[in-house]
Amino acid sequence: MKKLRILMAMVLCITYCQTKAQTRDARTYFKQMEDKALAEKFQGITTSDGKIENLFPISATGISTKFITGAAKQFLSSLDQEQLGRTTYPIEDLEWRKWSNVDNGIYTRQGVSLKEMDQKQKNLAFDLMQESLSAKGLQLSRDIMKTDQTLAELNNRTDMFDEELYFFTVMGSPSQTEPWGWQLDGHHLVINYFVLGDQIVMSPVFMGGEPIITTTGKYAGNTLFQDEQNLGLSLMQSLSPEQQKEATLSKEKKHNSNKGEASKDNIVLDLEGLNVKNLSTNVKTALLFLIEQYISNMREGHHEIKMEEIKSYWDETWFAWIGNTTEDAVFYYRIHSPVILIEFDHQGVVGVPNVKDRGPTRNHIHTVVRTPNGNDYGKDLLKQHLETSH
Repeated sequence: MKKLRILMAMVLCITYCQTKAQTRDARTYFKQMEDKALAEKFQGITTSDGKIENLFPISATGISTKFITGAAKQFLSSLDQEQLGRTTYPIEDLEWRKWSNVDNGIYTRQGVSLKEMDQKQKNLAFDLMQESLSAKGLQLSRDIMKTDQTLAELNNRTDMFDEELYFFTVMGSPSQTEPWGWQLDGHHLVINYFVLGDQIVMSPVFMGGEPIITTTGKYAGNTLFQDEQNLGLSLMQSLSPEQQKEATLSKEKKHNSNKGEASKDNIVLDLEGLNVKNLSTNVKTALLFLIEQYISNMREGHHEIKMEEIKSYWDETWFAWIGNTTEDAVFYYRIHSPVILIEFDHQGVVGVPNVKDRGPTRNHIHTVVRTPNGNDYGKDLLKQHLETSH
């Protein structure tokens, strides 16, 4: 019995050491990837034809942002000097580009986390989110946070996973005339939110989760991204065989397929798949409804403005697909135009233990929303503002 206990202890020690080594290697990998990306001057996501200029003019929307600005001021006023020092950055700071969807065990985040806030500060942080997002967007964000609590329970790793390990930073000073913005950074949830006058840019946005359907623990029943998944598959199935063939980049879904995740601000990504210009009215309507699942996470009013912008480049919008089209398929799809990039991807198993097949699964999903041609983080608007106002 004593020998058995010693053997078990040795096995646990080896497993722990291997896990520590893997974590250390992963941390180094993501740090090197980020450092390399930050060393490049920001250009934005473009095609091989280069950046398209003059897509994002400074203009009045007629939709006030004063409640967002007010909520940000209230949140900042609740922080002490030490917290403010970690949370506030200049408007052009590289902090905008320092985010990652990976867990806290392998990525170090800036700002102040919900976990270290007192209750008043937490309430004000969520007030900022509530004023900035739609009710749907706020609920989805909170449900994503819940999945991290589930991962903590499944892995017994509260150091890596926690529903409150989500960090806030603010760039610039909240104002109704000068540019500013805020960022939320955490595992499977990243929101970059830029404000200039009454204009808003909400991108890059990363939203994901694992498990997608929680069956045990504190948040049993929590469910994510079923509309984004099912509407995407339904759209692909509604296409003619010829259109499906044109949209399909590969019928085999073997790897993680998203292109626009962390440290990918300057990638060259060509328009691929099926041009939606000549699709039937019904299919176009279904595609717009799918796009709206992502854009409607933004606050009302500005969400409609973004949808109108997307529609104005409809003839230059492309839909791409990886995977098959069976009812239980795992797949990737991309919606891409000069003014929007949306990605949905079934990822391999990472956080759920004791799963033999670690390949792509419906229980791990990543989604990305970006603004191509230089306006992620509101960079294009900021550049225009600085050129004309200073």
